[in-house]
Amino acid sequence: MEDNIMDNTRKKQLGIIVTAVVVVILAAIGTIYVYTQKQSEVENLVSENSNLSELIENRDSVVNEMVTAFNDIENNLKFIKEKRKQLSIEQNKEGNIDRKQAILDDIALMNKMLEESSKHIDQLEKKLKNSGIKLSGFQQKIAALSKTVNDQNSEMVELRRIIEEKDVMVADLNEKVETMEFEIAKQADTLANKLNIIDQKTEELNTAHIAYGTYKELKEKGLLTKEGGFLWIGKNKTIQEDFDDEYFTELNIQETKTIPLHSKKATIISEHPADSYTFVEEDGQVSYLQINNPEEFWKISKYAVIEVK
Repeated sequence: MEDNIMDNTRKKQLGIIVTAVVVVILAAIGTIYVYTQKQSEVENLVSENSNLSELIENRDSVVNEMVTAFNDIENNLKFIKEKRKQLSIEQNKEGNIDRKQAILDDIALMNKMLEESSKHIDQLEKKLKNSGIKLSGFQQKIAALSKTVNDQNSEMVELRRIIEEKDVMVADLNEKVETMEFEIAKQADTLANKLNIIDQKTEELNTAHIAYGTYKELKEKGLLTKEGGFLWIGKNKTIQEDFDDEYFTELNIQETKTIPLHSKKATIISEHPADSYTFVEEDGQVSYLQINNPEEFWKISKYAVIEVK
């Protein structure tokens, strides 16, 4: 009987173990299944993200290409518009062949640029269509550019028709230009001469002369006399009427504000307003002449004679 009880106990234990193993196996299978499903979802998300990134990259590439193309086309159209303004057509005059050919060459260049722009627009339309990207703003821009190109083409056709019907008078224009260039050159020479004269006059107006020394030195140079003269200053010391410029030092009125003297005493013999200058003393001697007001100082005479002791 005890043996039967033990057998039953072993059977129960074995059943429990088998059940536990089955549960573990089922749990593992469930976990693997769930992991597999999640892994599949992750891979799908990664794939979708990759596709989305590629789509965004393609869109950005298309957008950048569109912007660059728009700029190129608009620059071409702007150039054509400016070029057309330069084409001067004079009616009822006999035209110059070279000028006419130059205009026809310009028109040919503009026609070529318009043709290139038109092809570029067609390529943009195909590119936008093949990309599968819906960019209404770009589609409108392409349509507007296409219309502008067509309008320009029509104007070029009309312009060429006018050129072919009428001659361009360039001979008269060239003659007028040459005449104007001659007159301008002549006026430029005249202006240069006048400016040169003005510079000379300005230099003369801004040029003054200074001489200083003891009475003996100034007299020996023929600058001072006690026997009379035309500018009587002080007692009887005056400037000679026929003095020699050689003994004077030239200076620029606007640039010269001081005249070094370094003497015990100094006196201006020539005539200058008293309030236009000052003798500046340093270390017990007259260091220099300070010109306070150059315009007033040189107003009466452009020659200054200073006696020092």
